[in-house]
Amino acid sequence: MHANYIGGAWVEGTDARPNINPSNLADVIGHYAQADAAQTRQAIDAAVAASREWAHATGQRRADVLDAAGSEILARREELGRLLAREEGKTLPEAIGEVVRAGNIFKFFAGEAMRIPGEKLPMGRPGIDAEITREPVGVVGIIAPWNFPIAIPAWKIAPALAYGNTVVFKPADLVPGSAWALAEILSRAGLPAGAFNLVMGRGTVVGQAILSDARVNAISFTGSVSTGRRVLEAAMPRMAKVQLEMGGKNPMVVLDDADLKVAVEAAVNGAFFSTGQRCTASSRLIVQKGIYPRFVEAVKARLEGLKIDDALLPGTDIGPVVDQSQLDQDLNYIAIGRDEGARLAAGGERVKRATEGFFLTPALFTDCSNAMRICREEIFGPVAAVIPVDSFEEALAVANDTEFGLSAGICTTSLKYAAQFKREAQSGMVMVNCATAGVDYHVPFGGRKASSYGPREQGRYAAEFYTTVKTAYTQA
Repeated sequence: MHANYIGGAWVEGTDARPNINPSNLADVIGHYAQADAAQTRQAIDAAVAASREWAHATGQRRADVLDAAGSEILARREELGRLLAREEGKTLPEAIGEVVRAGNIFKFFAGEAMRIPGEKLPMGRPGIDAEITREPVGVVGIIAPWNFPIAIPAWKIAPALAYGNTVVFKPADLVPGSAWALAEILSRAGLPAGAFNLVMGRGTVVGQAILSDARVNAISFTGSVSTGRRVLEAAMPRMAKVQLEMGGKNPMVVLDDADLKVAVEAAVNGAFFSTGQRCTASSRLIVQKGIYPRFVEAVKARLEGLKIDDALLPGTDIGPVVDQSQLDQDLNYIAIGRDEGARLAAGGERVKRATEGFFLTPALFTDCSNAMRICREEIFGPVAAVIPVDSFEEALAVANDTEFGLSAGICTTSLKYAAQFKREAQSGMVMVNCATAGVDYHVPFGGRKASSYGPREQGRYAAEFYTTVKTAYTQA
């Protein structure tokens, strides 16, 4: 049984939960501890106790810890990638790529631990100096989702530790394996006891205990909009610092002048790879009418050539949906799309393979209106809707007509339209001639409107959330 990690020790939970492979329901990866509220409070106790030592650790000590963790993650990329593919359903190449990204994130923030910025400014009053420094915020509660079970924890935990905070980490219930493996690596990386704590368990129990404890100074959450709003409501009365990354209904605009091959690859990758289970997925394909028929036929042909199967099998392009609940949600939205009058041009069917799993063929709806529910609500599966438009201006208006604002893409050979779209798309990230999903670890990640709240994640912008600014005056 895989235990929780609290105060530098492995602690059995009050219960255990099996970790099931969505490609093969007969494959039990392991049993993972479930913490209760009392154990979560013990983890917070440990984080508080370690807070002073880690906050005062040198930049070199922090860098050494993060670099060691990153090196081990990269060295074990094949093993950890296989674990990730088994528990989440991402194809093995995608899973290994995610592990590499996690290792690079730790390496990046190892460097940032030695580059924490500050300023010394001349003053208007004689004999007085002013220094502006960044300090850790304290104890950080991290609540991560299931769709990127090592990369998202990495891009939260690494900066938290780099800037001198201590961590209480709750992974998603569905994917404890990657989180436990990461915790085991960190347990040997040189951290003081209590600087990092892993508490696995239900969000209503462990997550709520983190949210309601006044000793948790900051909370970083990635997940659904509804849960994110509950996180904000719980944290605001005690004025904890909050960072939320939530949903998306991301547009991919395809103009008449687009390179068809480029547009199809960007749309298929963005909409359907990782089984569409990405907050940055291109779930709305907004296509100008001149290229519309050729684009739809080319996407259909591309989908027909994709292999949907066990995530671990060579040649698999798309693995299973993560669990029965997500599969039911996907199938329900496919039924909704049909009822709304959209045309199901390809896929949308549950399929059987050699092993029992949650396999679903990618669903492509055509002749859609942006008013349809399948074009407004986040489905979080391999389902995309194609919306015809007459012009660039209409495409831009449709792209922005959503409560979300995470990522937006455009395929065009026009520098004019590309520049205008980058300037006017109401999203935190814009992609030109590439998929809306897929970002680099050293640049900021985040959105606008209902997609995000608080400072950006990743890159140097992570300092805005994981540090607090102090101004100190000195009279000589």
